Amino acid sequence: MKHKPIKKVWALLLLIFIFFISVCINQTGENHEAQDLKKVIACFKKLNRSTEWRLTDTVRLNFRTYHPQGMVRIGNDYYMSSVEQVERPERFNTLQDGYDRTPGKGVGHLFHFNQEGDLISQILLGEGDIYHPGGIDYDGEFIWVPVAEYRPNSRSIIYRVNPVTLESLEIFRFQDHIGGIIHNTSNHTLCGVSWGSRRFYVWELDSGNGSANPSALPRYDMKLNGNHYIDYQDCHYLTDQLMICSGLNKYAIPNMGDIALGGLDLVNLDLLVAVHQVPFVVWIKPDLVMNNNPFFFELVDEHLRFYFVPEDDESNLYIYDAINVE
Repeated sequence: MKHKPIKKVWALLLLIFIFFISVCINQTGENHEAQDLKKVIACFKKLNRSTEWRLTDTVRLNFRTYHPQGMVRIGNDYYMSSVEQVERPERFNTLQDGYDRTPGKGVGHLFHFNQEGDLISQILLGEGDIYHPGGIDYDGEFIWVPVAEYRPNSRSIIYRVNPVTLESLEIFRFQDHIGGIIHNTSNHTLCGVSWGSRRFYVWELDSGNGSANPSALPRYDMKLNGNHYIDYQDCHYLTDQLMICSGLNKYAIPNMGDIALGGLDLVNLDLLVAVHQVPFVVWIKPDLVMNNNPFFFELVDEHLRFYFVPEDDESNLYIYDAINVE
């Protein structure tokens, strides 16, 4: 009987030790991730118009992709949003109820595929006229997906998706077309871009419905986008109030047809302005730039590796290393 208190003390000490070790491991992991993100920022700031974009691999996607929009890579797997058009929107001669075109018909997809390009699973997102997913972001726990009508100045539903179960949760609805979104984990806000990324929106998740109350719209601010040479299509949050956005725009060249101009921007979320801009000079063909819509990036051997899926329906995943020429 005299030994029982000693056993209890040792058991308590063991529990404290295990807790301490788990906290240290968790903090080390978080610090390592933060250091990697800071390295990503430093590497991105070194990119310029002389950067060599070196193709390292091309992976055929073994499923119909429709019109891809946004992408994240989690472990060795990929998640990609896409819109399936069943009926194309048709333009009106004049505005009708504030719209310049019909809503069309379609289906919103979120695909989960592996590094061999095989489809693992998918879910459908949206409802009715709201069927156009946009650029997506992964915050370490959830994938954030905006789904909008396929026309400007319309409506959107903001979802978060569990990448393990693909269970989706509607967070709120918004009266504008949101074409891309990121979760700023530094201050628990969402930042989204409108059709053509002409407007930035910032929503405070803690201000009304941090999790799941679609009837409570979070407080938000809007700011016009002063960048006009490209339209942001897909963005990803880093750290230190910075996100990287990929975008493009098409320009008509007299007597030559259209050319797509692509770019990658480092955007300051406090100011909502680009603080470092990089032209993207790789094309599938003149009117299809490599960074058309979905993209992702990661740090590999002290340089950045980028992932792109520019083609519709029958697509390839292109993997490029960004090598700076000294």
